Parts: sequence; C-alpha cells; structure tokens
Amino acid sequence: MPKVKTKSGAKKRFKVTGSGKIKRKKAFKNHILTKKETKQKRRLGIKATVKKSDENNVRLMLPYQV
Repeated sequence: MPKVKTKSGAKKRFKVTGSGKIKRKKAFKNHILTKKETKQKRRLGIKATVKKSDENNVRLMLPYQV
C-alpha cells in the first residue's frame, strides 16, 4: 500500500489535541484591524475547534497526525 500524502496547507492550519479534537485559528484577524473593536480582535485571537460536520474532511487531509 503506498503512503498517503498529507495536505501541506492543512498541516500548517490545524493541530490535534491530546483528546483527539482538532484546533483551528479563527478568520478575520490578519489585516484591516483598525475598524474592528478591541473586544472582537481579542475574541478572534482565541483558538476554536473544528465542527463535527467538517472534522472528517480535515482528518482525511491529515492522515498521520490523527
């Protein structure tokens, strides 16, 4: 059986926790930050987990990290 390649974009964007959940970064915190409130920017800095419905797709992209 040949090796399955890991998607390098997914490798950079997702991390697997010890319990098996997948962490992700929230969107909209890269640029044009002057018009966003401090509270919004603070909330966007917190990592989130991938939703159950998207988890299978992410796991397929990360065959050896999960």
